[in-house]
Amino acid sequence: MYTNPQFSNKTDIQGLIQAFVLNHGENALSSKVTAAQWEALAHYMQPFTLAQSQVLIKQGAHDRTLYFVESGSLSVHFEDEKERIRLALVGSGSVLGEGGFFSHLPRNATVQAATECKMWSITPNRFAELSQRLPAAALALTMALGAIVCKRMQDRRRRIAVT
Repeated sequence: MYTNPQFSNKTDIQGLIQAFVLNHGENALSSKVTAAQWEALAHYMQPFTLAQSQVLIKQGAHDRTLYFVESGSLSVHFEDEKERIRLALVGSGSVLGEGGFFSHLPRNATVQAATECKMWSITPNRFAELSQRLPAAALALTMALGAIVCKRMQDRRRRIAVT
């Protein structure tokens, strides 16, 4: 069941920056986005918390929000008429929602919090505003997201995990 996340007014992005620095896994965002660019991005992003078991992205939803994981872990799963198949478990320093963000298509999978999570989000409208005001930061983020999509698409089983 989808429930609304709890949003915060806090714009201290240091925890998210640290999560990206420490993440060396396949879901890691490229180091092409500098700490100064992340600081600028914070003004366009919304921090929030997600409770354990709370659904972040629902398969089939028409939402283009992009999500960044500061702490916690989330399960990405696909549901067909017979069963639910877990595709990935993502954690701190990861990004979610890149597929819908770029493609304008419905979400391919459901993403649910496996633990309590601290998250950040950016909507397409806020990203467009960022692109106008800080094009270098927007470009760096776009290139880093493109690299994530490419990495995920190379793993045949996880292709559908491009949410």
